Amino acid sequence: MKLKCLIVDDEPMARKGLEEYVRDLAVLEYAGSCENALKAKEFLQQTAVDLMLLDINMPHLTGIEFLKSLQNPPLVIFTTAHPDYALESYSLDVMDYLVKPILFERFQKAVHKAYEYASLKTSTIPAPDFFFIKCDHVFEKIFFNEVLYIESMQNYCIIHTSARKLIAYITLSGLEAKLPPARFMKVHKSYLVNLEKVTALDGSDLFIGKAQIPVSRNLKEDVMRRVMGDNLFKR
Repeated sequence: MKLKCLIVDDEPMARKGLEEYVRDLAVLEYAGSCENALKAKEFLQQTAVDLMLLDINMPHLTGIEFLKSLQNPPLVIFTTAHPDYALESYSLDVMDYLVKPILFERFQKAVHKAYEYASLKTSTIPAPDFFFIKCDHVFEKIFFNEVLYIESMQNYCIIHTSARKLIAYITLSGLEAKLPPARFMKVHKSYLVNLEKVTALDGSDLFIGKAQIPVSRNLKEDVMRRVMGDNLFKR
């Protein structure tokens, strides 16, 4: 296993030095480098990485602010010329905090820690196929495969499953952020669906059994692609 590694630093020489370190370690795969957090955010929207070497003092957005803005950040090693942020950085669960100039031996030790953590996580913790959610003072266990679709009611959501309806005090956006994106998709401002449960598409609506669910106009093509993929038989 190799960790795909992204370098984020506003100093060209620092980026070059870190790239050389990354390429010298067999457990790392160089994914790219960005000169600021805004470009890094765009990069992460297009490419998945396992580890980020992140500077702190950068223009526009600091490394700490950037990390706090990410919903599902990769593993992070801070690389900075300033030791003052160490305490705050560890509260963000970063793997390590390296102060420039960074010796290769110290860099290798930090990477080894990140690699061991990633290996342990992937080998011993299977992805759950269920979640718990509080409904009317009770924590209900719901399997992903049970969920048909989820309907928004202002600050509440109605979770429609194959056997029951559950009302939970959570926003649709809050649920969307926690459910696996490979299985669930927001198709309308008020609806989140289990893609595997879609039984038909008709114009601007989709169907899950007898339930008819509207699809936003700007999402129609994405919904059709996600639901049908290459499984559309044409004449």
